Amino acid sequence: MIPALPSSNLHRVCQLVLLICASSAFASEPKLDFQLDEVAEGVFVHHGHHVDITDIERGDSANIGFIVGTQCVAVIDTGGAIATGRALLSAIERHSSRPVCYVINTHVHFDHVLGNAAFAHLNVEFVGHINAPDAMAASRSYFQEEFAAELTSAKPNGVIAPTLTVDERLRLELGERPLWLEAHKRSHSDTDLTVLDEKTNTFFTGDLVSVERLPIIDGELKGWLRWLDNYQTKPFARIVPGHGPTNAAWPEAAEPITRYLQTLLVDGRAAIRDGVFLEDAIDSMSYEAAKPWLVNERHSRNVSRTFRELEWE
Repeated sequence: MIPALPSSNLHRVCQLVLLICASSAFASEPKLDFQLDEVAEGVFVHHGHHVDITDIERGDSANIGFIVGTQCVAVIDTGGAIATGRALLSAIERHSSRPVCYVINTHVHFDHVLGNAAFAHLNVEFVGHINAPDAMAASRSYFQEEFAAELTSAKPNGVIAPTLTVDERLRLELGERPLWLEAHKRSHSDTDLTVLDEKTNTFFTGDLVSVERLPIIDGELKGWLRWLDNYQTKPFARIVPGHGPTNAAWPEAAEPITRYLQTLLVDGRAAIRDGVFLEDAIDSMSYEAAKPWLVNERHSRNVSRTFRELEWE
C-alpha cells in the first residue's frame, strides 16, 4: 500500500495541480495590455512576446497588425490563439469604423494564423500563399491537438485557411490604399507571403525577417539566403518583421539573420565534407552564431534542417 501523504504535503500537491490546470486553461489568453504602435500613417502593429512554443504566452508571440484604407481594413496575421485574434479585432474596432475586408497570412505557422477564427464571422476574404491551403490542411490535426487551449471555443473548423491565394503578385485595394502582395519561393517556409503598403512604403516581411529572435528554417536555407540577397537592395521606408521591434533600419535589419544563415551554410558544408555525424553536429555546429539570439533553443533544429538540405548537394 502506498503511504498517505502528510496533510501539509498534500496541500502543496493540490496547489501544484491547480496551478498546472490554471496554466493550461489560460494558455490561449494574451496579456491584457494589448498594445499597438502606429508605425506609419494608418499602419498599426502589435508586438508579440519573445517566447518559445512551450511557453504559456505562445499564442501572442508574433507581430501582427492592420492597415486602414478609406473603404476598409486589411489585417496582417492574427496571432497564435483565438483570444489574440479577438484582442486584435477589438483594437481595430477602437481605431476605425471601417469594416475588415481582408485577413492576410504571411505564412502558416501557428503563431500567425490561429487567430483567424476570430474573424470568421465577418464578411472577409482570407488571403495567403498559393501553397497555404494545402499546408493548413496538412497541419489541421496537429494544430487542433497541440494548440487545443489556443483554439478553445472555436468551432470544429476553427483552423481557417486562405480562400484567396497568391501565386506571384496580387494588388489589393483598401480605398486610396493599394497593397502589393508577393508570394515567394521556398525560403523561411513553403508559404511565405510579403505585404507592401504602397502609401507609406512599409513592408511586412512575416518571418522572412526576424529581429532579436532566432530565425527558424522550415523551408530552404539557400532559398532564404537568396531572398535576403535580393530584398536587401529594396529601398523600404520601414519593415515589420515577423518577430522583434519595428524600428530597425533597412537593410541593416537583415544583416544579423544573413550572417547566421551563412554561418549555418558554411559550417554545414564543412561538417558534411569532414564526415561529422548529425548527432555530433547538433551539439556544437554554429553554436557561437546562435548565442546572441533570443529564444535560441531551437538552433539544433536549424542544424538538422541544414544537414538534410546540404547532404544532397
